Amino acid sequence: MPLVSTAGLVAPARAARRAVVAFNVITLEHAEAVAAGAERTGLPAILQISENAVRFHGGDLSAVAAATTAVARASTAPLALHLDHVVTPGLVHAAHAAGFGSVMVDASRLDHGDNVKATAEAVRWGHTRGMWVEAELGRVGGKDGEPPLDAHAPGARTDPAEAAAYVAETGVDALAVAVGSVHAMTERTAALDHGLIAALREALPVPLVLHGSSGVPDEELRAAVRAGMTKINVGTALNTAYTAAIRAFLAAHPETVDPRRYLAGAREAMAETAARFLTVVAGEGRPARPRTGGA
Repeated sequence: MPLVSTAGLVAPARAARRAVVAFNVITLEHAEAVAAGAERTGLPAILQISENAVRFHGGDLSAVAAATTAVARASTAPLALHLDHVVTPGLVHAAHAAGFGSVMVDASRLDHGDNVKATAEAVRWGHTRGMWVEAELGRVGGKDGEPPLDAHAPGARTDPAEAAAYVAETGVDALAVAVGSVHAMTERTAALDHGLIAALREALPVPLVLHGSSGVPDEELRAAVRAGMTKINVGTALNTAYTAAIRAFLAAHPETVDPRRYLAGAREAMAETAARFLTVVAGEGRPARPRTGGA
C-alpha cells in the first residue's frame, strides 16, 4: 500500500492518547520483519533508519532507504519511514531526497544554546519541504561512542519548563524526552518516571517520544502511553531476537553455510518481537486479525 507519513500516524495517536511504535531498521530482514509484525496485528508502525545504520551501510542512505521503502510499499500494513538520530546536517537533506517525510535531529550532545540553534535551523529547512522534525532534550544515554548514563541520574531527566521553552524556540514537531529509559538495554528492567511523563504531556504542545524502549517492561510501556507518550522507539529488542535465533540455529547446525537457512528464523523471531511490542503498546491482549487493505 502507499506509504503513510509519520505525522499522519503520530498526530491522531496523540489526540486519542494512544501510541505508535517505531522500529529501527538495520538490514533488509529488519524491515521485512516489522512489516510482517504490523500485518499480523493490523496495526501501523514506523520503520526508522538511524545515522549509525547508514554508517554501517557505507555512509550512503540511498540503498538501505530504497530497500526499506520497497518493503513498506509492498506491505498491506500502514507503514511510515523515518530517519533517526541524525547528527550530520547533510543527512537530513539526503533523507528528503530519498523520500523520507520525517527525521529526528539529534543535537543533544551540544550545549543547550548550540542545540537550540542547530535544531531550529534543521526545523526551518525541513518545514519548508514538508518534513516532520523530532528532536531530543535531556540525555537518554546508551548510544554508541558515549559512556552509559544511569537512567536514574539527575542529568537523565527532561525538565518540563525547559522542554516547553525548547519546543517554542525550535519549532520541533515532537520531542524525545529522558524519563528513565536508556538506549541499548538488553534486559527489560527500566523504571520510568510516569509523573514526569504526565507533567511533560501537560507542558508541551507536541507529541512525546520514548527512546530506549527495548529495556522497558510491558506494563511500564502501557503506563507510559497512559501518562502521555505517543511514539515508542524499539531497536535493541529486534537485534536481541535476531542474534539469538542465529546463534541457536548455528549451534544446532554448525555445518550450515547458506545464510538463508538461519536468516529465515532470525527474521521470524524479529517479526514475533515486533508484533508483541505493537500489541503491548496498543493495549491489546493478543494480536488482532491481519488487515488486508486500506490505511
